[in-house]
Amino acid sequence: MPRRRPSAVRAELPVARSRYYFRYSYPPINRLSGSCQAAVRRLELARFNPGDTAKAFWHWAALAHGPLRQVADPFSSAGCGIPECGCDPGYARDHLEEILHALPKKSARELRSRVRELDHKIVRRSKIVRADSPDTPWWRNQL
Repeated sequence: MPRRRPSAVRAELPVARSRYYFRYSYPPINRLSGSCQAAVRRLELARFNPGDTAKAFWHWAALAHGPLRQVADPFSSAGCGIPECGCDPGYARDHLEEILHALPKKSARELRSRVRELDHKIVRRSKIVRADSPDTPWWRNQL
């Protein structure tokens, strides 16, 4: 009896996909270790929507690296209060802050270093950063 090629045998096998397979529309966060990416995914599956952290990081990085006109004058910005609208990028930073507090220490430290790089770039590029009260984060209702 002739022997079949291994590729022919594998072609007949069903494709095994994890039950947590999701199609992400945003790229994964670059320069993060695999263990940190896995910790973020586990946290998203447990408490958040899958892909929200990559989406929030992408929006925060787009603000940091985008044109200066995206960093609006804090006195003329008018947010509608709806996170899905995108008129206030502080919602993306709020989500990142939530993730940073919920992750394990090592993974949070790694992600925090990436977020701080973006924070410093945004603060350097913005004209005015108001400090209304110590309880309010600096990114809330300012960008």
